[in-house]
Amino acid sequence: MKKDIILITISAIVSVVSGLLTHDLLIGGLTLFTGLLCSYFATEGKRVNYILGFINYLLMGYVAYKNHFFGTVISYYLIFSPLQVIGFIMWRKKLVNKKVIVRTFTPKVSVLVTLICISGGFITGYFLNFIPTVQLAFLDATSQCINFCGVVLMNLRYKECWWVWLANNILDLFLWTFAVINHGDGAIMLLLVSIGYTIINIFGIIKWQKAIKKERLNN
Repeated sequence: MKKDIILITISAIVSVVSGLLTHDLLIGGLTLFTGLLCSYFATEGKRVNYILGFINYLLMGYVAYKNHFFGTVISYYLIFSPLQVIGFIMWRKKLVNKKVIVRTFTPKVSVLVTLICISGGFITGYFLNFIPTVQLAFLDATSQCINFCGVVLMNLRYKECWWVWLANNILDLFLWTFAVINHGDGAIMLLLVSIGYTIINIFGIIKWQKAIKKERLNN
């Protein structure tokens, strides 16, 4: 509990300071704050991450719309936001001491997930190119397909979701760096969110791997 309070306080300070420096306190500050806390509580296996994630996806979808990343807009509003509600419900029956039970899958499934992400990105990117003013269609689409796989795996409690999200965050860093270079609205804050996600995802990989080892020892 003490650690949670410290992380919430730090996230609030970082979000407010970043929002003031970038003149984007309301949308940008809230996006960074909910994003950091969502990722943190996900690494802790706590359901509150889905509530924060729902708010975060709505905010990020709005910023993506302003920067013409329509693949992100569509996926955040029509797919990822509803998946947060589904994940919140799915985790309810899989908690021990208010923390979720972690699972893992085989290398064959890892290959399958990778192929789905890549092929889905190319197919979605192809159709996104038909939307006028769209930016970086294939990169945007691939990022969202990988993100989708990550969300589904997390809802199913697989530790590999963190590796999938790490790949997604690397693509997002390129995406939002491009937006910052082109002076996109709210792009600086979304770049900061992506950097924060990348750091927390590495922590999530370590945290959930330890959880798997602990469960195996207990069994």
